[in-house]
Amino acid sequence: MPKHGKNYRNTVEKFDKGALYTLEEGVAKALSMKIAKFDETFDIAMKLGVDPRHADQMIRSSVVLPNGTGKVTRVLVFAKGPKEAEAKEAGADFVGADDMVAKIQGGWLDFDKTVATPDMMGTVGKIGRILGPRNLMPNAKLGTVTFDVANVVKDIKSGKVDFKVDKAGIIHAGVGKASFGAEKLIENLLTFMEKIIQLKPSTSKGIYLRSITVSTTMGPGVKLDPVAIRALIK
Repeated sequence: MPKHGKNYRNTVEKFDKGALYTLEEGVAKALSMKIAKFDETFDIAMKLGVDPRHADQMIRSSVVLPNGTGKVTRVLVFAKGPKEAEAKEAGADFVGADDMVAKIQGGWLDFDKTVATPDMMGTVGKIGRILGPRNLMPNAKLGTVTFDVANVVKDIKSGKVDFKVDKAGIIHAGVGKASFGAEKLIENLLTFMEKIIQLKPSTSKGIYLRSITVSTTMGPGVKLDPVAIRALIK
């Protein structure tokens, strides 16, 4: 078992890890136990009543957070002609076609997200083995294979978060920075959780929101009351 440092132990020694909190209480509690000197990311982990082994219960999508993520995201767009100019104007950090493919084949990976117009996917497929394992491949399900490159680039830059349920039925995402403060983090959390609830598969039976935990990067997980969350969002 990994050993936690003195600051962590002192912070959580009086914390009841089994308690369930309302959204406001949980966010306040998680922020109060921030221990790192850097601006920690504020995370959420949601255990869902789905079986990802079934295609119709595989939850994968994205959502634009109202207050952004607090991260600077470098966007690469694969496009030609007018769409190349459109992407640059929208704020894309890198735009190109075959030249970018060749650059990536040479080992360059200084970007965080990719977008591609549909006509470029044949070219982008050449580097699928490089981008795929790093979750950098443009994906139609996430809206990053599109001719509407300007709006997608703006969404990514303003705080778009991609998420996917893992094999254990858990969705994990960063929804801001601790420095945002409780009000902005709550707004982001509500937007994120509302999206997850909207995506509930019709084939999912029983309890959908099994557990919800929030935390800062280095802090302990604080459990939210799923029943209270459902009532709040409805």
